[in-house]
Amino acid sequence: MRILIAFTSLSGNTRDVARAVRTRCEALGHDVAWIDADVQTLAQACRDGAEHDLYVLGSWSSNGGRTPPEMKRFIAELVEAVGKPQCVAVFGTGETQWGEECYCGAVRRIAAFFGTRLPRLEIEQMPHGERDAERIRCWTDHLLESIESHPHADPARLIA
Repeated sequence: MRILIAFTSLSGNTRDVARAVRTRCEALGHDVAWIDADVQTLAQACRDGAEHDLYVLGSWSSNGGRTPPEMKRFIAELVEAVGKPQCVAVFGTGETQWGEECYCGAVRRIAAFFGTRLPRLEIEQMPHGERDAERIRCWTDHLLESIESHPHADPARLIA
């Protein structure tokens, strides 16, 4: 499967989650395109075309749970290139100390914009320890299984 992972990261926490997702996808034999939206555009990173089977977008949240400008720019480029893709998964990092309404707000906003039914992954601050590593692995495996095995089912229902 062709997978595009695009992320923006202020402190490196979201980048760490993106790396773990990429590592898992590649270990399972998938072709992964990698975009650091802070420094790359879609055109720079995807010279062979922007069409992919799965788009995995990662973001931190700024100013009261808002989506950072770099991710907004990337999303605009993506929509211009391919429209709103059917298979979009979203992950991010945040801090609950700023309030639940702001925690990973960009993740919720991006998921709502694309109308994705795939589950979101939200990590408190930075991924650390075996518990977060397992959450990232399980989330990634669930996404891949949902896309490969159940293209017309409601994949969000598979997570308990």
